[in-house]
Amino acid sequence: MAAMIAIPGRLRFYALAMAIAVMALSSVAVAKEITVQQAVEQVQRETSAKVLSVQTLRTGKRKIFRIKILTSTGQVRVLEIKADQ
Repeated sequence: MAAMIAIPGRLRFYALAMAIAVMALSSVAVAKEITVQQAVEQVQRETSAKVLSVQTLRTGKRKIFRIKILTSTGQVRVLEIKADQ
């Protein structure tokens, strides 16, 4: 009987370990970074504006692309795109 009680405990441990591993792997897949070129293409696709300049900024571990654009109405705007999308 004692062996039967120990097995479910081990199974719970293995199930918990598997769940943690799956969560860790899925969070890695979500944190995919885009490149500068992909950020520029995204802005051009969404705004149809001319890109004037691009800066890559780091705040801690996060990377942000600051993209300066010229709109079709002649306005200069600055957009910030997070690299971890």
